[in-house]
Amino acid sequence: MIEPTSRIRSVVTAIGLTYGSTILGSIVVAVAAMLLTVVGINITTRPSLRLVMSTVLLQGVTFGGLSVLYLRFRDLDVEFVPLSIPDKRDVVVTIGGIVALLGLLVVASMIISSLGLESAQNQIVTIAQQNPAAFLLLIPLSFLVVGPFEELLYRGIIQGTLRETLHPTRAIVLASVLFASIHLFSLTGEGKLVYIGIAFVLALVLGATYEYTDNLAVPAVIHGAYNAVQFTSAYLTATGGM
Repeated sequence: MIEPTSRIRSVVTAIGLTYGSTILGSIVVAVAAMLLTVVGINITTRPSLRLVMSTVLLQGVTFGGLSVLYLRFRDLDVEFVPLSIPDKRDVVVTIGGIVALLGLLVVASMIISSLGLESAQNQIVTIAQQNPAAFLLLIPLSFLVVGPFEELLYRGIIQGTLRETLHPTRAIVLASVLFASIHLFSLTGEGKLVYIGIAFVLALVLGATYEYTDNLAVPAVIHGAYNAVQFTSAYLTATGGM
């Protein structure tokens, strides 16, 4: 029987990893921006550079680095975060997950519109709108950095840690709550709770596919594809392509 203290420890660890990684990542990005300013490069006037730098340093370097350090600190084998080339079942689940996420987004948008509500906007979109070409850079980054490293941290490390002491369903739900809540710090405008609510529902799909397939590659590809579709749509909207 799992002791209550073990459950509390895993939850506290998950919360610490969630907010600690974001705080540390913000510091890393801020320091990098200052160093670039010293050499005469102002990223505030270069949205494409700003987005690429923040994405690589936050999700890639910070999320990825902390995940590796966590595994080493706990002396855990890499098998703690199962990753393999997707088999036929994984491919089917991946395609289904992508369709599910996009379908849920459409349904959520219809509900929000019918209720007369608004959804906040992510700062990434706001920054990229200054130079729509930045959206084109974010598309490959979704597959190469955002999807893999956010899933490594939130599904692989955080959900995996919660899974050690909690029922899988509870681990998925709590990891999804943490994933959704962290978006609050990157939102602008009205309707922040609406945005977070949508992010939570979408995170449930990612968590469920990871639990079902036991392969991090599945939610990583789903996440990356979802973001890529979003950025493609934003680019077409900003340039009058749709």
